[in-house]
Parts: sequence; structure tokens; C-alpha cells
Amino acid sequence: MSSPSFRMSRRHLLASAAVATAAGVLKAGPAWATAGPQSYSASWSSVDQHPPAAEWFQDAKFGIYFHWGVFSVPAYANEWYPRNMYNNGSNENNHHKSVFGDPSAWPYHNFINGARDKAGNFVQFAPKLKSAGGNFDPNEWAQLFADAGAKFAGPVAEHHDGYSMWNSRVNEWNSVATGPKLDLLRLHADAIRSKGLKLLVAMHHAYNFTGFYQWVPSQSSTSLKKLYGQLDKTTEYQLWYDKLKEIIDGYQPDVIWEDFNLSQIPESYRLNFLSYYYNQAVAWNKDVVATYKDGYNTRGEVVDYERGGPAGIQTPYWLTDDSISSSSWCYTNGIGYYSLNAMLHSLIDRVSKNGNMLLNIAPMADGTIPSGQRTILLGIGDYLKRFGESIYSTRAWSVFGEGPTQMGGGSFTTPRAGTAQDIRFTRSKDNTALYATVLGWPGATLNIATLGSNRINLNNLASVQLLGSSAGQYTDLPNRTQDGSGLHISMPSSNAPFTAPAYVVKLTFNGQIPSPGSGGTPTGYVRIANAATGLVLDSGGNVASGSNLKQWNWDGSNNLQWQLVDLGGGWYRIVNRTNGMVADSWGDSTNGALCKQAAWNGGNNQQWKLTDMGNGRYQIVNRGTGTSLDGMGYTSAGSAVGMWTPNNNANNQWTVTAV
Repeated sequence: MSSPSFRMSRRHLLASAAVATAAGVLKAGPAWATAGPQSYSASWSSVDQHPPAAEWFQDAKFGIYFHWGVFSVPAYANEWYPRNMYNNGSNENNHHKSVFGDPSAWPYHNFINGARDKAGNFVQFAPKLKSAGGNFDPNEWAQLFADAGAKFAGPVAEHHDGYSMWNSRVNEWNSVATGPKLDLLRLHADAIRSKGLKLLVAMHHAYNFTGFYQWVPSQSSTSLKKLYGQLDKTTEYQLWYDKLKEIIDGYQPDVIWEDFNLSQIPESYRLNFLSYYYNQAVAWNKDVVATYKDGYNTRGEVVDYERGGPAGIQTPYWLTDDSISSSSWCYTNGIGYYSLNAMLHSLIDRVSKNGNMLLNIAPMADGTIPSGQRTILLGIGDYLKRFGESIYSTRAWSVFGEGPTQMGGGSFTTPRAGTAQDIRFTRSKDNTALYATVLGWPGATLNIATLGSNRINLNNLASVQLLGSSAGQYTDLPNRTQDGSGLHISMPSSNAPFTAPAYVVKLTFNGQIPSPGSGGTPTGYVRIANAATGLVLDSGGNVASGSNLKQWNWDGSNNLQWQLVDLGGGWYRIVNRTNGMVADSWGDSTNGALCKQAAWNGGNNQQWKLTDMGNGRYQIVNRGTGTSLDGMGYTSAGSAVGMWTPNNNANNQWTVTAV
């Protein structure tokens, strides 16, 4: 098992164990819990076999991490204070000169070693445990995370500033050798796991030596060069890897989350890290998750959107990291917070689109978590305690939702509270229960347009219930009608029977939830979204005949809206709302040929059939070429749309949603 060349599959190993047991050689076979191969080599072909999103991760939905460290001490601007205090004339630079002194005489590492500011106050990152008379209690933090409903949590173990929050042998700038003289990562890890949560460790250290300290003058000692990212590149790359290896060996994280600029780390180092982590996870007998913003891929790892997410359902499974504040990821004086509804509705929206949310909080330097942050976390926890069955262990349905409030659409999209007209869908893992979460009380009647008779057959709908004010309470909703405009459910009253940030209606079916479209193709305008990326079909506007079709983030514009006009025999023309032109294969049956648009001429190249692939997905097959619309693996807005032989890849599949 320890040999890197070992490649026997688990199936063969279990079969061998079973045979041996039957022969009386073994008393018990192996009991591996990990999915995927049982060993990995440092190659993409190997690490890409690692299942990116473990089952527990897809079930968890909500995690918490925290930006807390040396950069929390000045409590000014944001967590990039260490960088910007050296940028002459910046707000941070002026503040630093005013409060502490010129950075040439009062450098950033004074916050680590301790020094006096201009007023004579001694400042240092040195939180004390409550048991030692301070304000920091990792067990209280972990309990708060559990009460907030998080299923995984952990610290930023090293930010761009190069300070390690663990007992590092490779970096003397750490929290045991300096400052608090505590292994902060160990304290967090033990406390978090004691509450039954999985451990996440966030590492931002790639940017330490690839740009963060660009304004810091050249340092005189090797030790200071290490802190400020000024060692030679080969040494920096090895240090990057060695820090990750320490984290893996010492703390066995369930998730390693990494920030940007991984693409600037040589490929061999990245592959060594991934293969080492995955091999260690096999030895630990547990499934782990590695996330990224660049430098890896979705075949073995989980992509992370900073402060955002896709506009529609995206596969494979994804993650967003967002912060409780719009102004800073770390604590600053005067920090403000998003509302509870904005954060909670964002979580609901992201889950409906096949994602998880990792929420950042910002503790004070002394270990205090401000009351405003606690209030939001406990509000989320209260909701999840009551209505968690519609979030935890669910899966995205074939349609994420409906309503006027646009959420997501890429990174750096502001969290928004929804309205009583906004609905988000999730489903049970066995696909027999559909949850419709309404982001406000709908009044006497809940209208769900997605469930109209022109879209879905509800003959096997067994019951409709409103989830009650406490977990496990349900109110039957027997009075309902369906027509072409939607499913209309009579609610208990026009006013909400209890207070909640959102309300959940559970639709339980005899057998499987029917797929949208089974009751007929939408007759109005639709958005056509790629199953792999969530990008939607885009005409580009009033363009010339023969222009390529594109893919774009959904924003509700007419360029992104199409009408499926029934031609009989299962064939349709796909008409754009802005320019009236139709999708046209141009007669090119080559894999990778670009799909275009032209005025309707009745030809086979302009006729399309929707092949139901299940789970609300379709292949859109051209009559003239036999090839189907394909997203081509492109993830950027503005990318072309191609044609490809029909296959089971998500790039070759699309969802069709009424607008």
C-alpha cells in the first residue's frame, strides 16, 4: 500500500480480501472510507482522479472561517494593512506614520515582536487565553460556530503577511515562537473537532512572495527576508510547500482552502502538495477537500468564488467564501456588517445553485468576537436549526429558483436580501421531496411559476406542507391548483403565522420528482443555461446575420432570452428576443464548430430537438448536423458556443428556464 506505484483498485482489493476471508486466510477485509484511488502520484492524470467534493462536504453546506492575526492589531482599513502601510501616501501609510511612526523605523514586524506607539502604548499581537486572564477562548468560538449551524470551520492559518499561526519548524515567524506563544491552530483544531465540526485550514501564503510586499525595502537578514517574501524563488517555492506539509502532518485538515496566485507556483510543487495531501487522507481513512481560485482544476479540487457565485446552477460542486462585512475581512475600528437576511438569503441561493458558503468573521486582536457578528451568526443558526432539512444534505434541483432578485453572476457580487416573490429550490438526496424556500411571506397564496402545467406534470405529488416554527413541525397545505401560470398553494393566512427570515414549503412525491419540461416546453421566453458553467446562451444583441452565439452571465437582458417555437415532430426554432434571429448550426458538423445566428429560413440547420437527459437537463440537437450545442468547457462570459457530438458531458447539456 505504501508504494507510489501501487494502483490496484478498491474493488479488486475488496474482492481479494473477500476471497481470502472465504479461504480462511483473513478474518476481516479492509474498511476504507475514502472515495477514489488508494494512492496518488504527482501528476494531473493521477490527482484528477480524486473526487473533488466529498459527500460530507456536499451535505455540509455552511462553514465559518476567520481572518485573525497580526494584521488585526492596527484595526485600520483592512487585512492588507501590512502591504499598504509601506505604500507612501496611502491612507494606511499616513495612518501608520501618525500613530506608530514611519515604516522605515516602525516596521510591520513590530506588531509581532511588540513595540510602543507614539502615545507610549505597547502594541503586539499577543492574545491571552481566558484561563490566563485574557479574552480568547477557542472553545467559546467553536461553540458559537456550532450554534451558527456551521458544519466545518477553521482559521486563516497564514495570510499574505507570512505569519504562521502554528508551531512551525520552517518559519520562525510563528505564534509559538513569538507574540502569543500559543499554537493557535492546535487550539482551534481541537476545539472545533470537539464540537463535531470538520476542520478547515485556510492558507493565503502564495501571494506573500509574489507581490504582497512590493513596497517593502530590501531586508538585511535572511529571517526578515523570509517574513517579507524576499528569498530567492526556489527557496520560496519550497517554503510554500513545506508550510502546507506541516499543516497536513500536524493537524490533518478536512479542507485545505487556498487563496489566489497558485498559478505562479511551479506545477511540480502544486502536484507534490496535492498528491501528498490525498495520500495522507487515504492513510487517515477520510475524504478531504482542496479548494482553489487558480492553479488547480475542478476534476480533483473545488473551485472557490470570492464574495460571489454563479448566476445559475453550476456543476461540478463549487464553493464561495464571503465575509460578514463589506469593508474588511479582518476587524477594524468602525467595521460594519451585512444584514442577517442578506447573509442568510445568500446562503440559501448558493445552496440552490449547487454550492457551499464559507462565511468569514473578523475577531478583534485580543480574541473578542464582537456582538454584532455574534448576532448574525446566531440568527443564521436559529434558521438552520428550524429549517435545516431544506439545506443540509440536500442537492440542487434542475431549476435553482425564480423571482426578481438577481444573486450571483461571478465573483465580487454583493450579497442581497430577497423578497417574498423570490423562491429557491432544493431537493432531498433521494429525489422524492422538493423544497421551495420563499424569501419572505408570500401572503394568502404562494404562486410558483416554475411548477406551471406548461412545464411539469405533478400527478405524483403526494403532499404539500409548510415547515413550522420549530424543527419537525409541519402544516398541511391541501388546497392547491395548477395551471399554465404556475402552481398556486393556499397558505394558512395572509399574514405570516410565525416570524422567520424565509419560509419553506415541502412538496413530497410518490416516487421521483418529475423533471421540468415533462408537462410541455415553455411557450414564453426562457434562458438556456449550460449545465457545466451556468453561463447562458447570448445573441450579443442587434448583430449581423452569421454572428457567433456567445455565453454570458444571466442578467435578465433580452439578449439572453429565447423562445422555443414548436415546428411539430419534436423540432423547434430557437428565437432571440432582441434581434429575432434564430440559432443556426451553419451546416458544419465538425466537433468544435461554432454555432451562429441568422434570420429564419426554415432549413434543417435552424431546427433543434431537446433530448431530455433527466434532472432538468437537455441536449439541444441540430436537425441538419446531428451535433448538439456545447459550452466547450469555456467559463468566461463572452465565450463562443460550439457544436459537438451528443455525449454525457455537462458541457453538452443545458437547462431551460422560463423567465
